[in-house]
Amino acid sequence: MRLTEELPVPTVIKLAAIAVHAEELLSDDGRGADRSAILGLLADHDVRVVLDDPANGVYLPLKRVSR
Repeated sequence: MRLTEELPVPTVIKLAAIAVHAEELLSDDGRGADRSAILGLLADHDVRVVLDDPANGVYLPLKRVSR
């Protein structure tokens, strides 16, 4: 799904949850539960559809090459 289209509300909530959990993970009292939540959300089908759409490459940062 392209970012230029209107995203379904559940997908927007999932993307926002990633940001919130990342912020909490990076805080002074970050917890492993935040890391687990992020990993779960990144594996979610709706999130993967948005992140894996090549047309969104213009809007999303480039990933480092996996080792």
